[in-house]
Amino acid sequence: MKKIVAFLLLFTFGLSSCEKDDICDPNTPTTPRLVISFYDNADANLPRKVTNLKVVGKDKDGNDLPTGVVFNESSTTETKYYANGTSISIPLKTNENTATFSFIYNAASTDPTLINTDVIRFDYTHHDTYVSRACGYKTTFTLNPFITAPPSQPYILNPGLDGAWMRVINVEQFNIESENETHIKIYF
Repeated sequence: MKKIVAFLLLFTFGLSSCEKDDICDPNTPTTPRLVISFYDNADANLPRKVTNLKVVGKDKDGNDLPTGVVFNESSTTETKYYANGTSISIPLKTNENTATFSFIYNAASTDPTLINTDVIRFDYTHHDTYVSRACGYKTTFTLNPFITAPPSQPYILNPGLDGAWMRVINVEQFNIESENETHIKIYF
């Protein structure tokens, strides 16, 4: 009987020393992505839908990464990389101060003359902020304005031989602290 009581006491003290599991609440703000909205170049107030837009990141040497940004997580085919809407969100690198992407408009087309690629580089600074023990840190970004590029196309590095499909790129919000607002507007 004494052994059972001793065991129960040890077991009770053992349970009381356990800590609550640290689980990051899904509603906790984490590292935000860059939110880009698309508008009609002829009517700046009219949102415009992109068609089969594929966004592919580039490495430090300027080579395309093997896959694109996933826009449709439920898909198991190539369509998971295609955006069809008036707004997209793309991740910036948290360990670097620049990120370069190929924006491939109409990437699913079987006619190569209908596919148009523009390469854009975003320069920024980043700041890590402690969120909690469960969530760790989040990174916020501040876009750097480009003063050496032409004002009408401040971020396009290479419009390609097919010409730029993006006509104007406006930075609406230089500080990227949440995904609840548009950071960049692209008119095409």
